[in-house]
Amino acid sequence: MKKTLLRLLSTLSPLLLASTAWAQESAGSNENDVKMFAYIAAGLAIGIAAFGGSLGQGRAATAALEGIARNPGASDKIFTPMILALALIESLVIYAFIVALILQGK
Repeated sequence: MKKTLLRLLSTLSPLLLASTAWAQESAGSNENDVKMFAYIAAGLAIGIAAFGGSLGQGRAATAALEGIARNPGASDKIFTPMILALALIESLVIYAFIVALILQGK
């Protein structure tokens, strides 16, 4: 059932959305349209990045804590890579935040 629904949606989506792509504009685009879409893109960028980053940090911490719980002697070997991974995940969220600020500045 899920495959049938997925096939139906993937077939009908381009057909329904293609008509708006080729529609003529009544008035020409202006700077307000560009700014509006830049603000929407900035909001989506930071929202998705924050959600993905928090999800990744939660899973990394869970996996590290499970590893430490199973083998307490290896906590030193697990703790340092976990902190490094959390820092890298957080840096991706900060990059998305910088991109959002750049988009809002245009």
